[in-house]
Amino acid sequence: MSKVFEYMKPYTGMILCTVVLLAMEAGFALVLPGYMADIVNDGVLPGHISVIWRNGIIMLLITLASMAVALVTGFFTARTATGVANDLREAVFNKVLSFSNAEVNKFATSSLITRTTNDIMQVQNTLMMAIRQFIYAPMIGIGGVIRALDRNVSMAWIIALATIIMIGLCAILFIIALPKYKAWQKLIDRLNLVSRENLSGILVVRAFSTQNFEKKRFARANKELATTELFVNQTFAFMTPIIAMILNITTALIVWVGARHVSAFRVDIGDIFAFLQYGMLIIFAFLMISIMFIMVPRAAVSAARIKEVLETEGTIRYRKNPLPLPADFKGIVEFRDVTFRYPDASENDDSVLNNISFTARPGKTTAIIGATGCGKSTVLKLLLRFFDVNSGGIYLDGIDIRDLHKEELHNKIGYVPQKASLFSGTIRSNLLYADKDATEQKILDAVEISQSEAFIQGKPGGYEANVAQGGSNFSGGQKQRISIARALVKNAPIYLFDDSFSALDLKTDALLRAALKRKMQGCTMLIVAQRISTIMDADQIVVLDNGRIAGLGSHNELMKTCEVYKEIAASQLDGEERNT
Repeated sequence: MSKVFEYMKPYTGMILCTVVLLAMEAGFALVLPGYMADIVNDGVLPGHISVIWRNGIIMLLITLASMAVALVTGFFTARTATGVANDLREAVFNKVLSFSNAEVNKFATSSLITRTTNDIMQVQNTLMMAIRQFIYAPMIGIGGVIRALDRNVSMAWIIALATIIMIGLCAILFIIALPKYKAWQKLIDRLNLVSRENLSGILVVRAFSTQNFEKKRFARANKELATTELFVNQTFAFMTPIIAMILNITTALIVWVGARHVSAFRVDIGDIFAFLQYGMLIIFAFLMISIMFIMVPRAAVSAARIKEVLETEGTIRYRKNPLPLPADFKGIVEFRDVTFRYPDASENDDSVLNNISFTARPGKTTAIIGATGCGKSTVLKLLLRFFDVNSGGIYLDGIDIRDLHKEELHNKIGYVPQKASLFSGTIRSNLLYADKDATEQKILDAVEISQSEAFIQGKPGGYEANVAQGGSNFSGGQKQRISIARALVKNAPIYLFDDSFSALDLKTDALLRAALKRKMQGCTMLIVAQRISTIMDADQIVVLDNGRIAGLGSHNELMKTCEVYKEIAASQLDGEERNT
C-alpha cells in the first residue's frame, strides 16, 4: 500500500480536514448517551419535564450537527478516494505506454487491463472506507471506553471480554483470507484472458467449430474464480452471526449485571442506559474495523499488483542528455553487425538476428524478404526501438539511435505495422492520428498515394465516415490503405512498411508502389514483404535466412547470386517473370 500513500500526498489538506470533521462527529456521538442518562436520572425519575425538554432539544441539535458534519465528511472522503484512483489510473496508463514489447509480454494485456480497472477500483473502494473507518472507529472505540468507565468501572470486564473476542475473530479471518485474495486477482486475470481471446478470435472459433471447447475453457476459468470467491465469502459470512451473537450476549450481560447494581443502589439506572449505549458504540467500532479487515487484504493485493507495474523498469533505456539529430538530417539508416535475441528467450535459444549489416539511403527503397520467422519484422522493430539490440548498433545519419530522444527518433519515422490497426472514430480522425495539425492538402495527397480515395468517397460521409473499434467495418485491404495513408500524413523522411501490402490485390499493390516512388522521392523506404512482385523494383533487397543475411543486391543481381532468393522466386514467379 506504500505506493498508494504516495498518491495520497496531494490530498493531505483534504484528509486533515476530514480528520477534524470525523473528530467532531465522534465527539457528537459520544456525548449523546450522557444526555440520555441525564434525562433518565434527572428528568424521568424525579418527574422534571423541563429537564427532559432541555436535554432533548440539545440532543436534537447535536444530531442535526452530526448529520451535517457526516455529509461534508462523505464529500471529502469521496473526493480523496476518487482523486487517488484517477491519479493511479493515469500513472498506470502512462507507464504502460512507456513499456517496450518485452514488458507488455511480461504482464500480458489481460493482466494490464485488470490492474488498470479492477485493481484500482478495489483500492478506491477500500480507501473510501478506510479514511473514515480507520480514523472514526478508533475515536469511537477509545472514547467509548473512557466514557463507559466514567459511568461505571465495575462492568468494564464485559466490554473488555467482547473486545478481545472481536480482535481474535478479525485476526483469524485475516490469516485465512489473505492467500485467497492473492489467488482471486490472478484468477480474474485468467478469466479476462480467456474472454479476450474468445472475443478477438470468435471468427476462428466458429470456423473450426470449437465452441464447445471454448465453453469448457471458459467454464473452467469461471469455476476456479467462483470457487475462490465462494470460499472467501463463506469465510466472512460466519462473521455476521458471530458478531450479532457477541452483540446480543454483551447487551444481555450489561442489562443483567446493571440490574443487580441498580437493585443494590450502587448505580443509577440512567448510567446503565449510558453504559449500554457506550458498549454498543465500542462493539460497532470494532465491527467497522473488522469490515476493513475484509477489504484491506484484497486491496493490499491489488495495490501490490499496481505497484509492480509502476515500479517496473523498462528494458529500453534513454539517455538523460540525448544527442540531437543534425539540422540537415538526410535519413540514412545503417545497421552495423546487429545481433538480437528476444528478452524472454533462454540462453540455449538461437538469436533471431545475427550480424546484420546494411545501409538504407534517402531516395532509395530497401526491401527485406525471407521465409516466415526469419526476423524480417524484427529488423523494423529494432529501428523503432521496440526492442534493443544485444550487440552491434543501428544509426541514423551516423548517430546511434540509443543516443537519441525517443520522440525525436519516432518523429522521423512513418510506420505501417504488419497488422493494420484503426481506432474508433472517423476516417479523418484516424488520418490525423499521425499529425493532428496536418493540412487538408496533405491528407488528400496521402489518400491519393495510398489508393484510398475511391472507397473513402464511396462511404456515407466520406472522410467523416464512422470507424468501428479496430476498424471492423472495413475490409483488410481498406484498413491497410488507411494505415498507409496515416503514415504518409506524417510526412517523415523515413518510412517503414511491415508487410503492409499483403491484403492488396496485385493491381492496387502496383499502383500504390508506383505512387510511392513518384511522390515520395528523397525519402528512405524500408519494405518488409512476402511477395517478390512487391519488391522486384526495389533499389536494394536484403534476403534473410534463419536470422542471417543470405543475399544483398537488386532483383537481377540476387537471381544470379543468391540461392535462397532464387528458391523464393521459383515458388512465386513464372519463368518469364524470373528472367525479367
